[in-house]
Amino acid sequence: MSNIDLLLKRHVDGVDHGAPTIRTPVPSLGIAVLTCMDARIKVFDVFGLRHGEAHILRNAGGVATDDAIRSLTISQRKLQTREIIVMQHTQCGLSMITEDSFKDEVEQATGIRPPWAIESFRDVTESVRQTLRRIRQSPFIPYTDNVRGFVYDVNTAAITEVEA
Repeated sequence: MSNIDLLLKRHVDGVDHGAPTIRTPVPSLGIAVLTCMDARIKVFDVFGLRHGEAHILRNAGGVATDDAIRSLTISQRKLQTREIIVMQHTQCGLSMITEDSFKDEVEQATGIRPPWAIESFRDVTESVRQTLRRIRQSPFIPYTDNVRGFVYDVNTAAITEVEA
């Protein structure tokens, strides 16, 4: 059995099948969360979220890439969100690689150098600040008055706000 089959079985056997009774894609709290794809971060648990309350955007590092800006723009302009949480975390995999070494590795393996930025960083607090600046300065995101950034500690589950 593959891991995908395992997850499909869990879905059938499980208690939580999502939220089929929620009929709108508009999140009831009017909030979007941009965070890392790290499997240790259980976003719904960290913030006590329930189905239908927030848009959750995840990527490597929880950084404001072009695609994250695209999704946040749609979230605000078409789906009524007005607040954004950026949450990155300690011990992130992106802090353990460098842009050039990763691109070199991928190019050696595939023969093609990735055209996109890795967005690696050494200082998670500064990475959150940069992501906040990108969001706040984006001409596409109309509501930037309540954009806040945080660092989640994967060892203690503490959340520390980052001042921009």
